Amino acid sequence: MHGYPCRNKCGACYRQFNKKEHLVEHMRISYHSVHEPTCGICNKHCRSFDSLREHLIGPLPKQMQEHFQHAWGLTTRMASLGLRDNTTIDYTSSRSPRVVALSCKMVGGGSDGSLDLCARVCITDERENVIFHTYVKPTMPVTNHRYETTGIRPENLRDAMPLKQAQRKIQEFLCNGEPMWKIRSRSGKARILVGHGLDNHLDCLQLEYSSSMIRDTAEYPPLMKTSKLSNSLKYLTQAYLGYDIHVGIQDPYEDCVATMRLYTRMRYQKHKTEAHSLASDTQNRNNYAAWRQNELERMSPQELLDLSRSDYYCWCLDSAA
Repeated sequence: MHGYPCRNKCGACYRQFNKKEHLVEHMRISYHSVHEPTCGICNKHCRSFDSLREHLIGPLPKQMQEHFQHAWGLTTRMASLGLRDNTTIDYTSSRSPRVVALSCKMVGGGSDGSLDLCARVCITDERENVIFHTYVKPTMPVTNHRYETTGIRPENLRDAMPLKQAQRKIQEFLCNGEPMWKIRSRSGKARILVGHGLDNHLDCLQLEYSSSMIRDTAEYPPLMKTSKLSNSLKYLTQAYLGYDIHVGIQDPYEDCVATMRLYTRMRYQKHKTEAHSLASDTQNRNNYAAWRQNELERMSPQELLDLSRSDYYCWCLDSAA
């Protein structure tokens, strides 16, 4: 590879190619953009912050993770690790928040207790204030309370809020007066929903919500791990926020705080402004069209990079809304 001409070197990830047509094909499918994590030393683009870390210091052994952490801690916790069992969503204390985090804790249903049933749900705002936090009564018998991680006992669910009631309150709060069919972008009244593994949480709540308003830390490319290990919230909190969660009984409030902090850190990144930031935007669809092949092969690596667009929605764009 060292013998390949520098003019066939990608301007983002620095991969080199034998032929210019191979470089063009690489740019067509790589979706390099200003939103990728970039090395501050050599300006190399990486697909995720995990791959950027490996570029800088190599794979990180488990025993060295403590050197990688920052001195962060939970600035607020629920009193006595208890539960603020609100029966109404507090719309006023958080001044109509634009962004909220949601987390559920599941108990087990079914003959083997493996079916996830929502038994506790929490919603917080950007300032880590609790908006809604309650036990939820599942619609089918609980066969495993998973007490070691949930801390939930049968008596907690005996007089808990029915699932349908919790579902209605949460849906009304998220939509904020906007019809579900009308929620298309950040320009409306609906709230941005932050969380980790939200597909499962919303399924257990039997809720539908617009994908354009969901910010899931489990599926955000810059936060994805390069290894095949699960992209757990525990790992992300340890790696990017510098403290441990899920030690003993798990608190949904703690998960809300962690996911909101991760979202906020990603949202306030300073990236170069682009008129049309996504490869899926209509204006970008022909950037690497086959009919432009000859023209593209005459371009420099930097010109090819300037044409490239991200294939995911960067959360920094929420700050511009």
